[in-house]
Amino acid sequence: MSGTGALLRLYLRRDRLVLPLWVVLLGALPLLYAVSFEGLYPTAADRQAFYLGTVAVPAQAALVGPIFGSDLGALVSWRAGLVLTLVPLAAILTVVRHTRGEEDAGRTELIGSTAVGRYAGLTAAALLAGGGVVATGMLSFVSLWAFGLPVAGSLAFGASIAVVGAVFVGCAALAAQVASGARAARGYALCVLAAAFVLRAIGDIGSGTPSWFSPIGWSAQVRPFADERWWPLLLSLAAAAAFCAAAFAAANRRDLGSGLRAERRGRVAAVPSLAGPVALAWRLSRGTIVVWTVGLALFGIAIGSSTDGIGDQLGSSTAISDALNKFGGTTLEQSFIAAVLSIVGIMVAAYSVSALLRLHGEEEAGLAEIVLATSVSRIRWSAGHLLLAVLGPAWLLLVVGLTIGLTYGSATGDVSGELPSVVGGALAQLPAVWVVAAIGVALFGAVPRFATILWAVLGGFVALGQIGAVLGLPQWLQDISPFTHLPKLPGAEFSVLPSLWLVAIAAAAGGVGTIAFRRRDVRG
Repeated sequence: MSGTGALLRLYLRRDRLVLPLWVVLLGALPLLYAVSFEGLYPTAADRQAFYLGTVAVPAQAALVGPIFGSDLGALVSWRAGLVLTLVPLAAILTVVRHTRGEEDAGRTELIGSTAVGRYAGLTAAALLAGGGVVATGMLSFVSLWAFGLPVAGSLAFGASIAVVGAVFVGCAALAAQVASGARAARGYALCVLAAAFVLRAIGDIGSGTPSWFSPIGWSAQVRPFADERWWPLLLSLAAAAAFCAAAFAAANRRDLGSGLRAERRGRVAAVPSLAGPVALAWRLSRGTIVVWTVGLALFGIAIGSSTDGIGDQLGSSTAISDALNKFGGTTLEQSFIAAVLSIVGIMVAAYSVSALLRLHGEEEAGLAEIVLATSVSRIRWSAGHLLLAVLGPAWLLLVVGLTIGLTYGSATGDVSGELPSVVGGALAQLPAVWVVAAIGVALFGAVPRFATILWAVLGGFVALGQIGAVLGLPQWLQDISPFTHLPKLPGAEFSVLPSLWLVAIAAAAGGVGTIAFRRRDVRG
C-alpha cells in the first residue's frame, strides 16, 4: 500500500475539474427538482394528482423508479431516481480511468518501478471514486435538508446515493482486474450497470421481486420520505465490500498489462471490411454504438408509451402546463415530447464527446503514431472517429424519433401524423450536438492536453441552457449554450436561420481544429 497517498494526490490533481463537476451537478440535481416541484405543484391536491397519474403509467416507474407517496419529499426522491444510475456511471468511468486506463498507457509500469506498492494504484482509484460518491450523497442530503425537507428522508436519500455508488466503485475495480484493457473493463462494468437498471425496471412494473437483485433497486427500496427503511443499505454495503475484496484478490493473481480473462485471438489476416482507418474506427466503436442504440430505443419506447397519459399525470397543475407550453407545442403531449427530445439531445452530445475523445486516447496510448507511420495521412486517420462523432448522433436521434413516434402514434391511432413530426423534432437537435463536437475537434487539434475539458464544456452548456432557466439566469448568459437556440419541435414554428448559424459555427470550429492538427506534432 506504500505510495497510496501520493497517487491519490496525483489522481485528485488530474481530476481537479471533472470530479468536482460531476459531484456538484449530480449532488445538486435533487435540490433543483425540489425547487421545481414546489413551484409546479404548490398544493397537496396538485401533488396528489401528479402521484395518481404517475402510478397509472407503468412506463414512468420503469424509466425513473417506484414512487412511494404524494408529499414533496417523496416526489423529489422519485424524480431524482435517475441519480441512482448516473452516480454509478461516474464511479465506473473514474475507477477504470485511473486503473486500466493508466496501465494501458504504460504509466502504471513506470510508477511501479519506484517505491510504490502493488495495490497502491487500485486503492487510490477506489478512494478517489468512493470519496466522489460519498460527497455527492452528502451534498444531496445537506441541500434537501437546507431546503426544508425532513432530515430523516434527506439523510436516507443521500445515503442511498452513496451506497449504490460504492457498489459500482467495487464493480469497476473488479472489472479492471478481469478485463484485458480499459475498453473491455468499461464494457464489463457498464453491462452490470445496465443489468441492474433493467432488473430494477422490470421489478418496478411487475411483482417487485427482480428489483431485489439490483443494487439500484436496493437504494430505491430505502424509500426516502416514505417511512424510511434503512436495512437495504446493508445489502449495498455488503456487495461493495465483496466486490472490493474480489478486486484486490484478483489484482494479486494477474500480470501487469493483462487480465484474468485473456484477450481473444484475432484472425491471421484482416477481413476486407477492416481495410482502412475509417473501417478500423467503426470496428473499435461498433459495440458502443450498439449499446447506445438499444438503450435509446428502449428509452424512446418508454417515453412514447407514457406520453398519451401525460395529461392525467399532470392533473390540474397549470404551472407545469405553462412550463411545458414554453416548448411551443400545440398540445401538452407535443410540448412534453419536445422537452424530452431536448434532454435526448444532451445525451447524444455526450456520445459525440466520447467518440471524439477516442482520438485523444489513441494518440496518448501511442497507437496513432503506429498508424501514421504508414501511408495513412492524419486526415484519413482522424476521419473515421470524426465521422462517428458526426453521423453517430444523427443515427441515435433517428432511433429515438422513430421509437417515440411509432409508440406514441400507435397509442393515439395516428402514426402517419405523429411519426414525421417527432422524427423531425429529434433530428432538429443535431446542430447543437455538432457544435459540441466541433469544439472537441478544435481542442484536440490545437491544445490536445486539454481535450478532456470537453466534458466540462458540455456540462457548462447544460447548466446554462437547461438549468439556467430554472435558476433565472440572464437570457444572454443562457444564449451561450447552443441548445438554447434549437427549435422546440414537434409543434412549434420552425425557423431555419438559428440552425444554419449553429452548423456554420460547427463547420468553422471543426475546420480550425483540423488545420491545427495537421500543423502540430503528434502527442505535442
